[in-house]
Amino acid sequence: MVMILSNVILATCSFCRRVGHLVEPVSPDVLIQERNMIPVTEFRQFSEQQPAFRVLKPWWDVFTDYLSVAMLMIGVFGCTLQVMQDKIICLPKRVQPSQNQSSVSNVSQAVASTTPLPPPKPSPSNPVTVEMKGLKTDLDLQQYSFINQMCYERALHWYAKYFPYLVLIHTLVFMLCSNFWFKFPGSSSKIEHFISILGKCFDSPWTTRALSEVSGEDSEEKDNRKNNMSRSNTTQSGPEGSLVNSQSLKSIPEKFVVDKSTAGALDKKEGEQAKALFEKVKKFRLHVEEGDILYAMYVRQTVLKVIKFLIIIAYNSALVSKVQFTVDCNVDIQDMTGYKNFSCNHTMAHLFSKLSFCYLCFVSIYGLTCLYTLYWLFYRSLKEYSFEYVRQETGIDDIPDVKNDFAFMLHMIDQYDPLYSKRFAVFLSEVSENKLKQLNLNNEWTPDKLRQKLQTNAHNRLELPLIMLSGLPDTVFEITELQSLKLEIIKNVMIPATIAQLDNLQELSLHQCSVKIHSAALSFLKENLKVLSVKFDDMRELPPWMYGLRNLEELYLVGSLSHDISRNVTLESLRDLKSLKILSIKSNVSKIPQAVVDVSSHLQKMCIHNDGTKLVMLNNLKKMTNLTELELVHCDLERIPHAVFSLLSLQELDLKENNLKSIEEIVSFQHLRKLTVLKLWHNSITYIPEHIKKLTSLERLSFSHNKIEVLPSHLFLCNKIRYLDLSYNDIRFIPPEIGVLQSLQYFSITCNKVESLPDELYFCKKLKTLKIGKNSLSVLSPKIGNLLFLSYLDVKGNHFEILPPELGDCRALKRAGLVVEDALFETLPSDVREQMKTE
Repeated sequence: MVMILSNVILATCSFCRRVGHLVEPVSPDVLIQERNMIPVTEFRQFSEQQPAFRVLKPWWDVFTDYLSVAMLMIGVFGCTLQVMQDKIICLPKRVQPSQNQSSVSNVSQAVASTTPLPPPKPSPSNPVTVEMKGLKTDLDLQQYSFINQMCYERALHWYAKYFPYLVLIHTLVFMLCSNFWFKFPGSSSKIEHFISILGKCFDSPWTTRALSEVSGEDSEEKDNRKNNMSRSNTTQSGPEGSLVNSQSLKSIPEKFVVDKSTAGALDKKEGEQAKALFEKVKKFRLHVEEGDILYAMYVRQTVLKVIKFLIIIAYNSALVSKVQFTVDCNVDIQDMTGYKNFSCNHTMAHLFSKLSFCYLCFVSIYGLTCLYTLYWLFYRSLKEYSFEYVRQETGIDDIPDVKNDFAFMLHMIDQYDPLYSKRFAVFLSEVSENKLKQLNLNNEWTPDKLRQKLQTNAHNRLELPLIMLSGLPDTVFEITELQSLKLEIIKNVMIPATIAQLDNLQELSLHQCSVKIHSAALSFLKENLKVLSVKFDDMRELPPWMYGLRNLEELYLVGSLSHDISRNVTLESLRDLKSLKILSIKSNVSKIPQAVVDVSSHLQKMCIHNDGTKLVMLNNLKKMTNLTELELVHCDLERIPHAVFSLLSLQELDLKENNLKSIEEIVSFQHLRKLTVLKLWHNSITYIPEHIKKLTSLERLSFSHNKIEVLPSHLFLCNKIRYLDLSYNDIRFIPPEIGVLQSLQYFSITCNKVESLPDELYFCKKLKTLKIGKNSLSVLSPKIGNLLFLSYLDVKGNHFEILPPELGDCRALKRAGLVVEDALFETLPSDVREQMKTE
């Protein structure tokens, strides 16, 4: 627009030179000087930004811009005439005879002398010269110029003199007000950033793809979606729990899964660019929604234009009549010119009068347009923008409404072209972002690449671990041999209906993942899933759909639970898990949840790892009559809970990392005829009571990491023991009664203070693992050769000087199973060493 104005000024200057009746031709040098008056290069920096900002100029701003151009032409045209033509022409007034007799006589003589005579007829042979005569004033050209200037300054009304300049100034102010918010630093940065992002979003291939996918749906699907939206709005007023369930089971569209047949339509580079755009839009939204500076500035500049319009109309209407063609001039310059009274002709009065009326018309139209703008600004809530029509048209239901400056700019964009906001809305949708992530995931994680990550887990199942991905690749469901799926630190996981293709899937692990699931996928998991492991930071991360897995057999929960967990409605629904056999809770509960008691009738194994929180009120354990394995780890127990003695079906008990000091209650274990495994490790037990001899059914016993000093001989009356761990205590002596344990296969006294081993130990001929390292032993008996099944021997950290060559009789012992110093190993005969080195 500025370039257009400069050309207008140049054309006006040239036109005015011709209007001024200049006989001489206009030389090219003059035109060059005129062009250099307003060089176009001076305005280039302003004109370059205009095309980018046009999307934020509604029709009224465009209309007023053209009005401003018209008014500016009026001002420039008037100013040019003022500069290039005579402003006023004055002549002395004729005086009365009584005032100046000589002048009268002179005038009469002049009149008489100027009486017109019939001109002679010209002929080709005698040309006649005609002399034009008028009233004689005896004034020269310089005096006339002086009189014109004096009368222009003294007699002409200021409005008639400065009208074109006022028009020019007012118009420039109007133009400044209309574009100030584009130049102000606090607003221009936001506008430039917004327009930059808007253009990229508009041209992004992902925008076209996202809109084309939903445009292909039939009208029936769209009607169903609208009905679902209305139902979801009513659901929001309900309980939070029901809302989560409805979202997880119904509101997730099946088309969320990216069609692999169209996956190649967006290449990797375009996908990364679209991903970057999503991040930019998020950050820009957070930044712009914080304030309303753009809205405030636009309102203020519009109000300023309205006020200026009222002022211009007021004073122009009153003063337009002051532009007169004839002006009487009375200036006291008689001593210089001989005249005092003059009659002047304002040469541009007629033109200025017409221009002023034209200018008032333009200003009136301009002002009415500004009043409409004010009405639009205050009638509508421009600080809030709803994408409801976009949600209904595109089917992308999660496009959020925006506010403040973000909303205002979108309202302005709609006045230019609503298609911009529609395409921009795609990058506000979390569903759209998830689709893009899904597409990128599918391209990155091909089935062959996923198969390379397959491994066997602790349950001997073929497992696929996926860690810290942006989502769950759809290609996972093409690996039909998969038995266990492990997802760690993956946000916004969507389990689609295609999970039904994994016929062998039995185990699912979710570690710090937020998961939504399709209803068809949930039906599949209800029938097939056997093991579920969930690790969470907040109880709200627990998937609500897990309580409907009726065939689930093992449930592992790891995370922080509230202390008053028994009142939690979510966990109470564990009672619906009718097939649950194993339950593990690693948390900070203060008592056993009632929900756990509700499944006690079929629960066989329960593990509570309490992270040091004291576990009280264990009477609920008595109801778990079918419990065969119980682990109460790190529960700050000081005594063995009496409720345990009522579990007649109990086979294994683990009380690791508690605060047990005395275990006199151990005598009550004699009633637990099926108890075979007892782990009292990592406590503060100082002695083993003699009543332990009554636990004749024990097969595995662990007292490691305690403070035991003396081993009672009655301990070895438990002759079924196959596993005995006494490591990390203060034991100095091993009773010879240990030879009674003919079934012993594992024996460890690592890190004690034992100085010698009884020969009866070597009567335990079934021994496979012997750990006697980090003691005070100095001699290893040659009878160790009697342990024919010995495959692991730890003697490191003692005071041995030589190893007995009888170790060669332990045919199952190899070098990898012998933990000893290298120097001590060299004391063995070479043939024994070679024998151990051979596989």
